[in-house]
Amino acid sequence: MTRRGKTLRLRRIGYRDAETGNRYQFLTNYFRLSAKTIADIYKDRWQIELFFREIKQNLRIKSFVGNTENAVLIQINTYLTVYLILAYQKFMSKIGLSVQQIFQIALLNLLGTETLEDLLTPKRRMLENPYNLSLVSLVA
Repeated sequence: MTRRGKTLRLRRIGYRDAETGNRYQFLTNYFRLSAKTIADIYKDRWQIELFFREIKQNLRIKSFVGNTENAVLIQINTYLTVYLILAYQKFMSKIGLSVQQIFQIALLNLLGTETLEDLLTPKRRMLENPYNLSLVSLVA
């Protein structure tokens, strides 16, 4: 391949995903690693890209309290920690809500005494709430 008058030597690697059956091709200028290793690196890289896309869509950071590098890093780490805790809670509760909806439930109950697990348990809500009013119905 020629770019800006320089000849670049590239290696084309083909990969077939065993789970989905999809075929992928990668171009690389790295020749020391095996084709399988390079394909695994690209596959893992794609998972990281998907993770950051989801974080970007769900965190919705509009402004920061502080403007220094340390203040911004602390706030981003705090947002990530909260997001991961809520994503774990979603996974454990097996409820059909998005992480954003669970976050809204947590915000509605911020000063309450109920745990998030209790708020997401449907059986408990039906027994204690004869009018069937729940925080889940407010965000769903």
